[in-house]
Amino acid sequence: MDFTEDTGLLIRALRFSADKHRYQRRKDQAQSPYINHPIEVSQLLWEVGGVRDVSVLLAALLHDTIEDTQTTPDEIRKLFGDEVLSLVLEVTDDKSLPKAERKRLQIENAPHKSVGAKLIKLADKSCNVRDMVGSPPKDWPLERRREYLLWTEQVVAGLRGTNMALEAYYERELLSGKMLLGIA
Repeated sequence: MDFTEDTGLLIRALRFSADKHRYQRRKDQAQSPYINHPIEVSQLLWEVGGVRDVSVLLAALLHDTIEDTQTTPDEIRKLFGDEVLSLVLEVTDDKSLPKAERKRLQIENAPHKSVGAKLIKLADKSCNVRDMVGSPPKDWPLERRREYLLWTEQVVAGLRGTNMALEAYYERELLSGKMLLGIA
């Protein structure tokens, strides 16, 4: 692909994701538009991680569409291809499972993901940690926020060796979060 085609695909993915998430809000105090999250994940991959793989960037923009909207795998395949779909599916939780099981599986499966999926997961967890500390869900007590940070640390342990810059960014966010939330 050339630059023009890549740019067009990124704009298409942004529009697709924005449309799919149009009625969703983040759980943060401001209830910010959900689309901000996949944009931030993609931006972190680009700016901090130096990721230039267009399939990874596309999948980052789309990473929550199957999990959190009525998007079907076939829609993503038709618009963005098998490689992007494969990455999106790798980072999609099975919502038919109980939350505790989904969280356990994220820890267990992290080391076995493709490099592209690991990059997306690493950026996603970094953004979530930053948001959990800076603007947590208003109904989450301190202990739940602490547990969330410690759980992300277990997931990220399985993503190590993927991208030093993203890993360092995550570590800074985690350390800041632990300090602010009083985790030793």
